Amino acid sequence: MYQNGSVLNDEFSDENDKIYKFLNRLKKTIFDIMMTKQDYINFWIEQAEDDWTAVNTLFKGRNYLQSLFFAHLVIEKLCKSFWIKHNQENVPPRTHNLIHLLSFTPVELIDDMSELMLSLNRFQLEGRYPDYLTKMHDICDEQFTTSVLNSTNQLRLWLLEKLQ
Repeated sequence: MYQNGSVLNDEFSDENDKIYKFLNRLKKTIFDIMMTKQDYINFWIEQAEDDWTAVNTLFKGRNYLQSLFFAHLVIEKLCKSFWIKHNQENVPPRTHNLIHLLSFTPVELIDDMSELMLSLNRFQLEGRYPDYLTKMHDICDEQFTTSVLNSTNQLRLWLLEKLQ
């Protein structure tokens, strides 16, 4: 709808939609041609490092649940780097499940790492839904969050080393 209240006709909207979809496909094709597999891997690693900065900022601001949500994002993006490294495609599956992402790679986790990833998966899911927030805020105090973030940092460094 325009500011004056008139509505676009369906023919014009359909044509714009087709153009939009075409331009997105073209952009993706150009992007794919220009980027190597290592470029894709580096992209996800750089995103993970940016998110790790956010984790620390959120923690310092006493936003513990949000820092754990971002900690999950950090590990997810590193897992996606692994997925790209060990699969033919350069675009990882659209999933947030850390264990699932690594199941398509030769990475072998020890039990503690698997348990941490399962725990981090909870923050990804529960951090998104308001009905869980009150319960999770009670659990995610400074001591609990410090412990999880220390373990997450060890996992993050281990994954980064394995990606070398």
